[in-house]
Amino acid sequence: MAKYSSKINKIRTFALSLIFVGFIIMYIGIFFRSHFWVMTIFMLLGLLSIIASTVVYFWIGMLSTKAVQVVCPNCNKPTKILGRVDMCMHCREPLTLDPNLEGKDFDENYNRKSEQAKQDK
Repeated sequence: MAKYSSKINKIRTFALSLIFVGFIIMYIGIFFRSHFWVMTIFMLLGLLSIIASTVVYFWIGMLSTKAVQVVCPNCNKPTKILGRVDMCMHCREPLTLDPNLEGKDFDENYNRKSEQAKQDK
């Protein structure tokens, strides 16, 4: 069985990793103090990674405001659903608001447009 997580949590984890990658790139730049331009390039690449993280955090924040908030039937905690299927942020219970998918095995491919067309037929 594959390990799934909430789409919102996946994107937040990606944004957090961009911050750490940016710091690591900047730290590597410190080793090139004697070469000003090389150090500057590493510092700018690290800064760009941190700025990209900020953009991703802003984007997922805006996307999160549009997500449907439901109460998980398993853990009774509020969680948000993006797309046709998603996982509970707390207990990883598969969730859907589509009555056609109830009772079916969880598959993230149900959120793809091509899969939606197959289900609608």
